[in-house]
Amino acid sequence: MATTLTPDLMAASDKQITDTVLRETARLRSFIRQRMADANEAEDVLQDVFQELVEASRLPEPIEQVGAWLFRVARNRIVDRFRKKKEQQLPDTEELSDADDSGIDDLLPQADAGPEAAYARSILLDALQDALDELPPKQREVFIAHELERRSFKQLAAESGESVNTLLARKRYAVLHLRQRLQEIYDEFDL
Repeated sequence: MATTLTPDLMAASDKQITDTVLRETARLRSFIRQRMADANEAEDVLQDVFQELVEASRLPEPIEQVGAWLFRVARNRIVDRFRKKKEQQLPDTEELSDADDSGIDDLLPQADAGPEAAYARSILLDALQDALDELPPKQREVFIAHELERRSFKQLAAESGESVNTLLARKRYAVLHLRQRLQEIYDEFDL
């Protein structure tokens, strides 16, 4: 025989959920943030966990240890997110290495676009040189070879004996560093 939810039972259930959320939010958020780099994604996982709590509270069987149950659900949601990211199709390394024909010049203001553009270009080139000097040697070499010398990853791999994926990873780290270092200048000149 099914239990009929009366307004009093629903109010009591809502109060239990509210009390649980208030009691567990800080610990659960900390648990999730320790395992996920992106704060927005961590907040999404936290909301998913509480959504599951609301859905589970509607079931006839009560949750015995709510705190442990919440952490188990959070762990499962985190694992699900990482699996989903792994399953996303990565572009073919040949496409990555050879399809992008744009160079650094395409990202810089044109020198003949006026004095402000020429000034911004010179500032960016100086900052780029400084940022390149900060990179570890192997990252710098891959970035220069691919972006400035326009050599393919396949060619670089054959010359160095390193795998294409290793070279791609090195360039990626270089690009991340360069973006971070040059962002302030891009913002200043509104590029």
